[in-house]
Amino acid sequence: MTDVVQTSSSWLALREPEDARSRSMQLALAAATRLGDPPIVVHDLGSGTGSMMRWLAPLLPGPQTWVLHDWNASLVASARDERMPVDRDGRPLSVRTSVGELEHVDGDDLRGASLVTASALLDVLTSEEVHAIAAASVAAGAPVLLSLSVTGRVDLIPRHPLDEAFQNAFNAHQRRSADGRRLLGPHAVAVVRGLFLEAGWHVRPVETPWRLGPHDARLLAEWFDGWTDAALEQSPHLHDDASDYLDLRRAQLTDGALSAVVHHRDLLAWSR
Repeated sequence: MTDVVQTSSSWLALREPEDARSRSMQLALAAATRLGDPPIVVHDLGSGTGSMMRWLAPLLPGPQTWVLHDWNASLVASARDERMPVDRDGRPLSVRTSVGELEHVDGDDLRGASLVTASALLDVLTSEEVHAIAAASVAAGAPVLLSLSVTGRVDLIPRHPLDEAFQNAFNAHQRRSADGRRLLGPHAVAVVRGLFLEAGWHVRPVETPWRLGPHDARLLAEWFDGWTDAALEQSPHLHDDASDYLDLRRAQLTDGALSAVVHHRDLLAWSR
């Protein structure tokens, strides 16, 4: 769901402007040409508070119905309380919700979809969940737009010798076991790409990094704290060197002297 596994509505609200800047407009417009005849039905997996809907709906023709799928009922419910977008022609959307685990999604759940989409989701899923999403999407036959999956690469500026150790520890944390099953973390986008290629689909990836700096200092600070906390949880031996590193980085944050490129990849898949 996020680069750092946080699901609070406040975190989702904080990251929404940067998500909107970073997603691939190119892929969104390409998806819009493959929707079929209206009315348009979009299934948003791991929808959270509806940020993907608010970004994408104005780029697509209407009339549109959005089906918001998430395991967190409170986040899905809050989507209705947020600013509701309109379609490309200025018409209001129809919105439905579905609460449940994504590993149980199947072709029947997505039947009639014009588009299946997700944002900042794949890297916090298990292999079972990613396989279920790919199989359900192929069964539905609708194009699939998956945005902002982390790739595992982070570039902090200025660089520091410990950056790579924290990056590796964070990536290992993203691939940790959850309820006896291992999360895919940065491998997820490659796995789902392979599944669509195996199904004979076209797949088009685009790099979509976050570029964080003094212009969004609060997001950078929140992201950095989550990134380092996860790394230290995964690799406690980093605590031996962490104090000086964190003091330096936080001083740079305060001075507006730190920036970060957090690499993501968007992917559009469609049947041949």
